[in-house]
Amino acid sequence: MSEKPIPSRPGVGAVSARLAEILRVDHAGELGAVHIYRGQRAVLGASKGHERIAGQLEEMEGHEAVHLARFDQLLNEHQVRPTVMTPLWRAAAFTLGAGTALLGEKAAHACTEAVENVIEQHYASQIAELEGRDPELAAELSKFRDEELAHRDHAVEEGARDAPGYPLLSAVIRAGCKAAIKISEKL
Repeated sequence: MSEKPIPSRPGVGAVSARLAEILRVDHAGELGAVHIYRGQRAVLGASKGHERIAGQLEEMEGHEAVHLARFDQLLNEHQVRPTVMTPLWRAAAFTLGAGTALLGEKAAHACTEAVENVIEQHYASQIAELEGRDPELAAELSKFRDEELAHRDHAVEEGARDAPGYPLLSAVIRAGCKAAIKISEKL
C-alpha cells in the first residue's frame, strides 16, 4: 500500500522547494541504509559462522552506496543541502544495524524488511508525484525502489519474520523511519 502523493504547492519556487525536500530526504535515507548495513556487518562480519550473511550485507550495502552516490550528485546539481540531521542519522543507523545484528541474523533481516517496507511506500509516493513533472527522476526512483524491494524480499526469505519479538521490533523500526523521513524533509 502506497502513501498518497503530496499535492503540488502553489507559489513561486514551490516546485524547487519540493524537489529539495525529495532529494534531501532520499539522500538521508540512503545514507542511513549504508550505515545500517555497516553496523550489521561490524557485528556479524566479525563473528565466525556468519560469513554468508556478512557477504549478503556487503552486497546490499553496495547497492545503497550507489544510490547514495547518485543522491550526492543530485544534491550538488540542484544546489540542495543535505539534512542537518546527517551526523545523528549516521550514528543512529549504525547503532540500529549493530543492535539488530547483536540480536541475531533474523533480527538483522527484520530490520531490513521494516526499513524497506517504509522506503518502498515512500518512493512509490514520490514516483507518483514526479511522473508528470520529472519523469527521468521518477524512473531513477523506480529503479531504486525495485532494488529496495529485492532487499526486502531477500530479508523475508531469510527469516525476518521469525526474529525474536518481530512484531514489536518491526513496528518500532518502521515508526522511526517514518519520523526520520518527516524530519529530514524539513531540516
